Amino acid sequence: MINKTNMRYLILTIFSLATLFSYSQSNGGFGNSNNWSLNKSEIFFSVGATQFLGDLGGLNREGTQNSIADLDWSSTRYGAGFGYRFRFHPRFATSTQLYAGMLSGNDANTDEIIRRSRNLSFRSIVVELSQRLEYIIYAKEEGGARYNSYGTKGRGTKADIFYVFSGVSGFFFNPQTKINGSWTDLRPLRTEGQGLPNGAEEYKRTSLSIPFGVGFKFAIGKYWRLGIEVSYNKTFTDYIDDVSTVYYDPETLQDKVGGNAVYAANPSIENHTWFTEGQQRGNPEDNDAYMFSNITIIRNITYPKPKGMSRTRWNGRTKF
Repeated sequence: MINKTNMRYLILTIFSLATLFSYSQSNGGFGNSNNWSLNKSEIFFSVGATQFLGDLGGLNREGTQNSIADLDWSSTRYGAGFGYRFRFHPRFATSTQLYAGMLSGNDANTDEIIRRSRNLSFRSIVVELSQRLEYIIYAKEEGGARYNSYGTKGRGTKADIFYVFSGVSGFFFNPQTKINGSWTDLRPLRTEGQGLPNGAEEYKRTSLSIPFGVGFKFAIGKYWRLGIEVSYNKTFTDYIDDVSTVYYDPETLQDKVGGNAVYAANPSIENHTWFTEGQQRGNPEDNDAYMFSNITIIRNITYPKPKGMSRTRWNGRTKF
């Protein structure tokens, strides 16, 4: 379901891409060199850190999913992925990536009294398939020893590229919490009365997100590149952490689901009167978000042009 917050992100994405395209056109095109075509096709592997921005955990303040100021560094987890990038224009590329990582949040990590007393915690794997459009802000690309047959012997390969990106992602998640020392799936426990009388609506374990990010990469050999990439992913769900609306009737939970559901719904450790039926448990107006910060290893798989190609075409430089 697209609420007002997600609609603003969609509008911002479209506006940003339109502005970048207009700016590039107004600055006289992309130069005369075709060296960018030496790097059309790439495969890449990513590994790095993940961060969750949602109702649980965070710093010593009221939570917000819209600001990295609420990052809880102790909840940092890890992820990895791989993908394919195709550059179809000097300034534009598209990439497809499959990524898997773990997200985590824990109220025990904050000194903000309401969140700490609430005492909720979770972890969730996220498996994401994304399709992105990249806009290249700066590029300096020169053929090196790889292109000896074209007269470039002795020159090191350069492929310095700085870019921003956005797109759309589909992902799977499965929130869990520890009960009696074992990780237990939360969705079947219906902690906010999902699907029960007067409870919240049931949620799916798949959703969409909009990634916004920035990246930089450079050559470390004839075919290899090394890069760093950071993305902020605003989702269309508020249930990655299984927390969104209000506390449900514990007697009904006990009767319909069982004791584990009662505990998972309300494990508060103090100020218990704040966490009774009908009281706020999460913020349904502010969907969850997560971040990926990755080191990327990139392999250029673009085939060199056959011998006999004009040297002037291959020995030039592209610099934005």
